[in-house]
Amino acid sequence: MQTFNLDNARKQSPNVQNAHFLKDTLMNQLLQSAKDISRILNDAGHTCYFAGGCVRDQLLKIEPKDYDLATSATPQQVLKLFPKADSIGAHFGVILVKYAGAAFEIATFRTDGSYTDSRRPESVTFATAEEDASRRDFTVNGLFQKSDTGEIIDFVNGKIDIEKKLIRAIGNPNERFTEDALRLMRAIRFATKLNFDIEEKTWEAIKTNAPLIKNIATERIQAEFSLILLSPRRARGLDLLVKSGLIQHFLPEILDLIGCEQPPQFHPEGDVYIHTSMMLDMLEGEVTLELVLAVLLHDIGKPATYSYDPDEDRIRFSGHDSLGAEMAETILKRLKYSNKTIDEVCAMVANHMNFMNVRFMKKSKVKRFMSRPTYELEMELHRVDCGSSNGITENYDFLRAKEEEFASEPLIPAPLISGKDLIGLGYRPGPQFKEILQAIQTEQLEGKLTESSQAIAWIKENY
Repeated sequence: MQTFNLDNARKQSPNVQNAHFLKDTLMNQLLQSAKDISRILNDAGHTCYFAGGCVRDQLLKIEPKDYDLATSATPQQVLKLFPKADSIGAHFGVILVKYAGAAFEIATFRTDGSYTDSRRPESVTFATAEEDASRRDFTVNGLFQKSDTGEIIDFVNGKIDIEKKLIRAIGNPNERFTEDALRLMRAIRFATKLNFDIEEKTWEAIKTNAPLIKNIATERIQAEFSLILLSPRRARGLDLLVKSGLIQHFLPEILDLIGCEQPPQFHPEGDVYIHTSMMLDMLEGEVTLELVLAVLLHDIGKPATYSYDPDEDRIRFSGHDSLGAEMAETILKRLKYSNKTIDEVCAMVANHMNFMNVRFMKKSKVKRFMSRPTYELEMELHRVDCGSSNGITENYDFLRAKEEEFASEPLIPAPLISGKDLIGLGYRPGPQFKEILQAIQTEQLEGKLTESSQAIAWIKENY
């Protein structure tokens, strides 16, 4: 039985270039811990396999992020071997074992009773491994593996579907989705993450049962939706959500983007939905959830602000940025995102049209523009916004040049004077304080004032 000391690993890997060593060490320890748990159960006379996603990922040459185990041992027998384990899921045959600093779910082979809430069975019956596989969601997730030999136990033809790159429901797809409607979202997530197609009968069942998603808690829908958006193939995921009919039941505003025409001189790519989809596709590397949501919702206000000017033969969306920020707030609150996420996304949506003005701003305004917390995320939003439409990068290039120009000093330096200084000059605290301090900061950012004495002289002259 091995244990892992993270501090020791960090001492062996103090430099950034050795970060892969630390990751590999952690992953190896995770696998070894899972094998240790399996061995303990097997040595006690029980059958124990690796189960589900970790088996699938290994076959796809993907490093598993966690290991779930399935066993013939009952929850009570698991607890006897791991007395400090968490038994909170024992009613469903699941015990949470903490081992060598990591947590592992150990589930007893089972079959499920009837479902009445489209989410969880009313009861479970402990069963065989084959029966357990048949109650799981998709064939690619229904595989078991012997931890000691690596042998794959496949009762559902999951290996074949992995080779064919197919997401297929186990058994009757309509039954699988009516049992647990969250599987509707999970099917889209796995197809997006793995870049698999969805098998025809499974796809038809998703479309038929899409309204059932309304029975699922918003937090669970949001979690699956976020994982889809964080996938590099997020544009495909969005398209699957639209074509399946699922998006209609939790984010119907997206459907209004389809067919919403844009001025072809600025948006030759097509309607607002196509534009948004292209932007999602253009995002590079690891992105934040806030950025992806901002890209998704940046033009959400366009359908409601659409107008056509016959004199100029031009389509306009006046105020779509401010309305879009209001709509984004409503949507994200409805989906129960955090206040931080909502604030950042709405700031980006509200501000995304201001990039067209940056080359005409005073230096002080440019510095304030660049000092906002969401600036770097907005730069990426602006990059893909232009790249998916007119391809003009003048404003982006201008700001990157300004970053170099301003790099030698803080964008917003320490203030030259404070409210106490104003009181010392005989001013009474009030609304004028903010006005004066803002004016001084502007002159400072413009490079016209550099010392406190200059600021005080400027105040006496102007106020």
